[in-house]
Amino acid sequence: MILTSFLKALGQLGDPRFRKVLWRGLALTIGLLAVITALLVWGVGWLIGDAVTLPLLGEVQWVDDVVSLAFLALMIALSVFLMVPVASAFVSMFLDEVAEAVEDRHYPDLAPASGVPLTEEIRDGLAALGVLVVANIVAVFLTLVLPIAGLPVFYLLNGYLLGREYFTVAAMRRLGREGARDLRRREGARIWAAGTLMAVPLTVPILNLVVPILGAATFTHLYHAIQSRGRPSG
Repeated sequence: MILTSFLKALGQLGDPRFRKVLWRGLALTIGLLAVITALLVWGVGWLIGDAVTLPLLGEVQWVDDVVSLAFLALMIALSVFLMVPVASAFVSMFLDEVAEAVEDRHYPDLAPASGVPLTEEIRDGLAALGVLVVANIVAVFLTLVLPIAGLPVFYLLNGYLLGREYFTVAAMRRLGREGARDLRRREGARIWAAGTLMAVPLTVPILNLVVPILGAATFTHLYHAIQSRGRPSG
């Protein structure tokens, strides 16, 4: 069931609606990081001023330029590491569109889903980002303390969190938040296993950017596979 859901999602990865969500998330990420970088560089230049008086050298005109360039280089370097989690948070705000694209192609006979309000999508995206950041800080700490156990802990921890996030996105569209939570609890082991599969691409540069989209698509299939065993699909 898990592998079939994953392969179906992988086969739809070129869907224009999937690409739209990905490019939108990347554009918002680049825009946000650019604005933060510009504000920081400007703020540092404003705090230092046009000229600084240094011992032995006297008044120096170029210190603010040097410090601003240093901050610019620092922010560019940090952006490489911030790109994935920030992009994932932005993309997570639009995962309802991914689930809808999956259902339109593979489950055309379903009644229209109620969908999720944008405010809830934004809240869930930010909450997911916060949990992932904290969890990965813990995973990095455990890697330093227990190097051999570090990678399995990373996969298992992120697998649990990703499974929880993406299954909720898929199920909440048709069952509501409470219904999605109840079903997630009943199918916890299966969802965790599928989430761990999603966690593997997180360690692959570039590929990790599509994890939210691939995850939402996979868990949409998994949700319907679970429901087809006898419970109504909502």
